[in-house]
Amino acid sequence: MPPLDKPATRHFSPARRRAGNVSPQALAAREETYAALDLGTNNCRLLVARGLGRGFRVIDAFSRIVRLGEGLAASGVLSEPAMARTIDALKICAGKLAHRRVTRARYVATEACRRAANCAEFLERARAATGIAIEIISSDEEARLVVAGCAPLLDRRVPHALIFDIGGGSTELVWLQVPRDPRMAPSVEDFLSLPNGVVTLTDRYGGREVSRATYDAMVEEMRAALRPFEERHRIAARIARREVQMLGSSGTVTTLAGIHLELPRYSRALVDGVVLGFDSVRAVCERLAALCYEARAAHPCIGSDRADLVLAGCAVLEAICQLWPVGRLRVADRGIREGILLGLLGAGAR
Repeated sequence: MPPLDKPATRHFSPARRRAGNVSPQALAAREETYAALDLGTNNCRLLVARGLGRGFRVIDAFSRIVRLGEGLAASGVLSEPAMARTIDALKICAGKLAHRRVTRARYVATEACRRAANCAEFLERARAATGIAIEIISSDEEARLVVAGCAPLLDRRVPHALIFDIGGGSTELVWLQVPRDPRMAPSVEDFLSLPNGVVTLTDRYGGREVSRATYDAMVEEMRAALRPFEERHRIAARIARREVQMLGSSGTVTTLAGIHLELPRYSRALVDGVVLGFDSVRAVCERLAALCYEARAAHPCIGSDRADLVLAGCAVLEAICQLWPVGRLRVADRGIREGILLGLLGAGAR
């Protein structure tokens, strides 16, 4: 997805609320300004929001591809160029936090920082340069935040859900039970975090020139890594009984949705919540696999920052679709940051 530097004004409401039924605590929460920062292996993303009922209204946003985890799989450490790029992005975030006078915030880092031997030094250096104190969250907390952020898109008529997030350094998969009552939160039955994301796979397999054999090898590696999760829960049998829905939260699925919709430029408003049939997913993946690097970079929904990563993401997505043939996928341009903001709003109201 292209960088997002302009203020956003989107609304996020997890459930409808009766007019006038607003508690004093909720009214007080509306006076707060909230921020959520997600520092991943590939991206640095920020949302700034104000309370709106039980949801929020985004008033500013920022997203930049920083490739913090570039080369991490081979070296075990964050490289100097990657740290410098990331700190530059964090400085922009710090400026937005100050300008918006943020009162409640949470800043988290995921797989790259979980794995890097020099991450503590990097986070201290980032804090000294920007004032932003970033916490490293566990993979299960990452999965919980993704579920919280994506839950409003779940179909309450379908009792189970697979939610996945194809990140830069890892892929998270969550198996959920979905209650029919929209006032009840979905319950996590199990989750899986694999140390394979678009950056780590690209580092190992390459991304500029990807042969059919290389692409198939990535798909098969991911299928093999996901198969024990299927054996543990027998999800395919539930899919055959039409008891499972699938929801994807990642740059891969949002990019593919933008391409499928033939958007002249990426638009979150047109992508978030859209449903893709698996036939459409396969068609877009095949189309991208046939393009050279330069053609992928020229596509308005990909760009040069993602052109060498998108095929690794397609391979992960194809492995998921092959193993669990739900037939359709709901796309979520939301996740960790939205989950953080909802948690902050709940704490503020209390």
